[in-house]
Amino acid sequence: MNWFFSVVLTVHILVALGIVGLVLMQHGKGADMGAAFGSGASGSLFGSSGSANFLSRMTGILAAVFFVTSLALAYVASNKPKTTGSVMQETVQLPTVSPAAATGAESSASPATAGSKAKDIPK
Repeated sequence: MNWFFSVVLTVHILVALGIVGLVLMQHGKGADMGAAFGSGASGSLFGSSGSANFLSRMTGILAAVFFVTSLALAYVASNKPKTTGSVMQETVQLPTVSPAAATGAESSASPATAGSKAKDIPK
């Protein structure tokens, strides 16, 4: 499933960049007014209105692909296995070292204090 996520994410990013490029290439609604006075190139590669139709169609197709890849990414993200328990249960707990063992001194506590519940109180 990891390779599927990578492929869909790559397609999603490429389609997003394609939509941005196509939208930037399109003329606004006021661009035809400038072409009427000779400042625009009305006889372009696709003809006078062919480029608008082609770019509009391609933008619509890429928008549909973007929508589908968005749904696919949401589906893949929602089907990840759920963890049981909390985040704190999954942490690794290291063994604790007592101060007597860290200094190298042996504990020479009397039998009365060795069994008491207050053995962790410093003297």
